[in-house]
Amino acid sequence: MKGVEKVKEKFTNMETAVIHSGYDAKEHLGSLATPIFQTSTFTFESAEQGERRFAGEEDGFIYSRLGNPTVKALEERIAELEGAEAGLAFGSGMAAVSAILMALTKSGDHILCSQGVYGCTFGLLQLMEEKYQITHDFCSMETEEQLETLIRPETACIYVETPINPTMKLIDLELVAKIAKKHGIPVVVDNTFSSPYLQQPLKAGCDIVLHSATKYIGGHGDVIAGLAAGKKELIHTIAMTTLKDVGGVMSPFDAWLLLRGMKTLPVRMDRHCENAEYIVEQLKQHPAVQQVFYPGDATGGDYEIMQKQMKKGGGLISFEINGSKQHAQQLLNRLSLIKIAVSLGDAETLIQHPATMTHSGVPEQKRVQMGISDKLIRLSVGLEAKQDIWEDLQQALDQLMEVKTPIQSKQA
Repeated sequence: MKGVEKVKEKFTNMETAVIHSGYDAKEHLGSLATPIFQTSTFTFESAEQGERRFAGEEDGFIYSRLGNPTVKALEERIAELEGAEAGLAFGSGMAAVSAILMALTKSGDHILCSQGVYGCTFGLLQLMEEKYQITHDFCSMETEEQLETLIRPETACIYVETPINPTMKLIDLELVAKIAKKHGIPVVVDNTFSSPYLQQPLKAGCDIVLHSATKYIGGHGDVIAGLAAGKKELIHTIAMTTLKDVGGVMSPFDAWLLLRGMKTLPVRMDRHCENAEYIVEQLKQHPAVQQVFYPGDATGGDYEIMQKQMKKGGGLISFEINGSKQHAQQLLNRLSLIKIAVSLGDAETLIQHPATMTHSGVPEQKRVQMGISDKLIRLSVGLEAKQDIWEDLQQALDQLMEVKTPIQSKQA
């Protein structure tokens, strides 16, 4: 059965929990690594046992779409890391987003969203409105008044990204949770950019936290997956409805990859943050860069929120260049070490142009309202030597300065 409760043994430190929670080698012939239960179905000792399991009268595995031992270990681990009662695994981050939003809403309902969201989440919201009359509004969520103004009687949930993709804008989770509780509305938080190591939204009063586990949790660019965690009742509802019946489930092998990748999450996140902080300072000093957006920047407008709810600023940076879309693309094309790719959280440093890539499906007017200009670039800082990352960026930015006059004439 999906939506399993977290393992009984608790670990005070996350560095230990990411390695040991959710798995006991004694239960698996002493295997140090979690075994991969690569099976589609499970046998019953009798027809009566099968009946009891389908009726929910007896615990046990039935069919891997409904639950699998390898996947279960992962679900228990993410619950432990997020401080949740239960966890749930999905075939992708968008499978998690869609299953959660579909489970929490019905036709005629309303979703209140943070001012910016991932491009495919935006597409899902559009689809839900067109097909099922589930409307949505975007809100900067900076004040109680802004939230109160947009909450309706039919508002079924509040959906938040923080940091927001790709503007790196932060949302005060305690503020949102306070207003949501007043109205009895669940708060769903996409925690992909932070990982549980840097931010734990449930501790701020939110109800469900989700991840594109493809990113920092996996950490190696070799798996597509999603995870969620929250209260047992909510997670069980999602597990027994939109996950089970729509079927966006995770494979045992992908769960095994994530369990392996998670073991180094704290070590990796510390290095990502260290490198990002260095790159931010270099970018701020380069004349080809107009503005830098990073939660850990003490001169940034959201620094106080970062200090309140995040351990560090993370490994994602966005910055605007002094130029046009064409200049942004030229910058990307001049890079060598840094790879042009739309993912994030990998060992490799990755760069992309949101307006024409991850958020290309968002209409231009909406993109501008979200703060996504044609000159905005998103950088996922990897684990390489920070000096090597900057050397590659610097040479590309320096070449951009060589065409400074054409840039200025296009701005005029």
